[in-house]
Amino acid sequence: MLKQIILKYAPEFVLEWAKALKKNQRRKQLHIQEKTKTGITQQKLVDDLKKIGLQKGDSVLVHSSLSKIGFVEGGPATVVNALFEVIGEEGTLLFPSFPAKGRNKTHLEEHPFFDIKNTPSQMGSITEYFRKLEKVHRSFHPTDPICAKGPLAEYYTNSHFGQLTPYNEHSPFRKLCDKKGKILMLGTTLNGACTNLHTLEDAVNFKYPVYDAVEYEVKMIDESGKEHQMKTKVHNPDYSAKRNCDALKPMFENEGVLVNGMVGEAKTMLIDAQKMLDVMIKNYNDKGVTMYTPFGN
Repeated sequence: MLKQIILKYAPEFVLEWAKALKKNQRRKQLHIQEKTKTGITQQKLVDDLKKIGLQKGDSVLVHSSLSKIGFVEGGPATVVNALFEVIGEEGTLLFPSFPAKGRNKTHLEEHPFFDIKNTPSQMGSITEYFRKLEKVHRSFHPTDPICAKGPLAEYYTNSHFGQLTPYNEHSPFRKLCDKKGKILMLGTTLNGACTNLHTLEDAVNFKYPVYDAVEYEVKMIDESGKEHQMKTKVHNPDYSAKRNCDALKPMFENEGVLVNGMVGEAKTMLIDAQKMLDVMIKNYNDKGVTMYTPFGN
């Protein structure tokens, strides 16, 4: 509670200073782990991923922070290899590859274009490594593209283009629900990264004006270099400021939606995507619970 108050009322420069200080401290810790050869191995990651409940054949969307895991021997490649070792050839691995460093509205106002092959991911070093691997499919969407590799990769990514909102039934996020997939929050929080929370907004007649009034026309460059145009909506930054996603966590824990664990040094959650959507719809209809109103009406 105190942390939420501080985050809400502290001046922006104080928050930025605190963030930079925390990052610098973490860099020093990782450097010590590297020098003393006490880093995280692939086998350690495999063991931890299995312990939290990831299984062979799973489809899993991973939101990740490499630094939170600890110094990983081999870097992003080791994390990706560990995930594939657990889910096997029959599993499908997905990562976000969103191009915006901040708000999507600001991003599209400054960069109203998307190149599926060349626009980098800003979702961390693991996602950018994964994006560049062979046989990775990327959904053709300007703000919320997903990269996927595995038997269901094309299925997850092939119908995102042309959707006015990013999280509807044609999106990778909703398709993950349909396939009983999982979401791995690897060193990340609901507040910071759980995109599937937005599936509620496109699954019901959502009563809050979370989308901005402006529809953005975006130039899209496909795999062959051909140019397309599509319109998309983005979230209203004023409404986005009202989010308190982490306040939903006790509800998800009580409903058996997520499991907590550790992967390396990272606090981690494994989430049942379909169960999360079902619980969100029920609690929205019954009590008005959303990430903007986590305690209901």
